[in-house]
Formats: sequence, C-alpha cells, structure tokens
Amino acid sequence: MSFDNALGAITEDNDEARWAFGTGFHDPLAGIDASVPEGVDRDALAAYCLMLGDDALIASHRLQEWCTRAPELEEEVALANIALDLIGQARLLLSRAAAAAGSGDEDELAYFRDASGFRNVRFVEAPNGDFAHCTVRSLLFSTWRLALLDRLTGSRDPVLAAIAAKGVKEVAYHRDHAALWTIRLGDGTEYSHGRAQEALDALWPRAGELFATHGAERAMAAAGVGVDPSDVREEFDGVLAQVLAEATLTLPEPGPTALAGRDGSHTAALDDLLGDLQGVARAHPGATW
Repeated sequence: MSFDNALGAITEDNDEARWAFGTGFHDPLAGIDASVPEGVDRDALAAYCLMLGDDALIASHRLQEWCTRAPELEEEVALANIALDLIGQARLLLSRAAAAAGSGDEDELAYFRDASGFRNVRFVEAPNGDFAHCTVRSLLFSTWRLALLDRLTGSRDPVLAAIAAKGVKEVAYHRDHAALWTIRLGDGTEYSHGRAQEALDALWPRAGELFATHGAERAMAAAGVGVDPSDVREEFDGVLAQVLAEATLTLPEPGPTALAGRDGSHTAALDDLLGDLQGVARAHPGATW
C-alpha cells in the first residue's frame, strides 16, 4: 500500500501525496497508449471500467448533497473537493468504458442511462443520513477503493494503470480524512460515539457487496487488467480494525456478499438520485454552455 498505516499519510512529508484538491491540471493520460491490450476482451474491459466509474460517480453525487449542509465550513470545502476528485475519476473511467465499447462518450454514459444500466455497488447509492453516517460510509468506501486502485496501478492496460495512479493519491486523502473524523466522533462525547456506532451498525451489513466478485471483474483480474475485489478483504479488514480501535467502535455482524448493483439491480434511491443528476441534460439534450 502507499500508506500501511491508515493515519500515516497525515504528515508534512506526504503533503504531495495527499493533496485533496486534485493532482494537478495536466492531462493524466497524456502520452499513454490508449489501445486495448492484445488478448483483452473489449466488452469485459468496458463493463469493468463502467463499474469502477459508476461507483465514483454515484459516491460523488451523494457527497455533493452535503454542500450547504456540512457542520463546518472547512468540512463543506473538504467534502466538495473529495466529490470533485471522484468526478474526475468517473470521467476518466467512463471515457475508457466508451472507448473500449466503441460507442458513446462519458456524458452519454453519465446522463442517458436508466438506473438498470448502472453498475455501481448499492453501497454508494443509499440516501445520506447524518454526518456520522457520511463519515463512516466514506471510511468504508475509501478504504476499499484505495486497496483496489493501489493494485490496479499494475494493470496491463496502461490507461487503467494511469487512472489508478492518479486515484491512489486522491483516495489516500479521502481515507485519512474519513478515518480522522471517525476517530473524532467515536472517541468523542457519549452522544457522538452513539451516533457513530449507529452509523456503523447500519452500514456494515451492506458492506459485504463490496467484496462480491462479478464475472467481468474475475475475467479482468485473470487477464492481468483488473482486480478481484475479494482479494482486498484482508487489507480492508486490517485498516478498518486499526481505525475502529482508535474510535472505540465495535463491528456488528457482517452482511451477505451477494451481487446486486453490479448486475443492474438497484434500489429506488438510485432512481431519485439520477432524477437530480440527469434532469438538465435530459431536458436540454445536446445543449452547451
């Protein structure tokens, strides 16, 4: 991992690696060979990129909903910029999905698919709860995603490897931001501890889906292009155990690892979210400004 200790990145020595507001304004794919590697199934690659891109897009939207609602101005800025990082990742991944499939573009994929066409895990689509819920969900999601992206930097697909290398720098900050807030809430007052524990109790049973392996993920992992999410479970559990011990929080019973969102089966919450996300683009197709 880039940071074996979940809190180890928060030092002045690592300022460049944990920059919250993006990793520069240059094109992260400049000079990268965008052709699909020999022997890689284009449809499976497109499906895999769609999954990772949809995870980032939907998680970003939920974070954007905290604008004007965060408990502190500093957190308003932090959550907005984490959401922007995830939008940047979504754009690159959806563009790669469209290129591999040979049709469409990032905007078409983001704005003109119905809920059944999305391949994000359900974990990111549930409506927001309180700030403790936001914090714990961010901790679980970013810990899982960072472990995936770190392994994805070794992908046979140069484009995915470059996207992952950029994403690791961003998500390392996301994870550490969520870890510090989880500790602050869990090891704070009796009231804040109770709210954090309630959030963990509600979210943990849904986290099993993060480690269920879809056929496209399995195929891409076998081809040396993607990552089998079940392979990151040990690392995820280790990081989480460290943070929760500091936060004096207790894990409830785990939930099932069955697939759902990866197969296009979603909750009604995603329909509502997409109504907000896609409303302007669908009302004014082809508009520019």
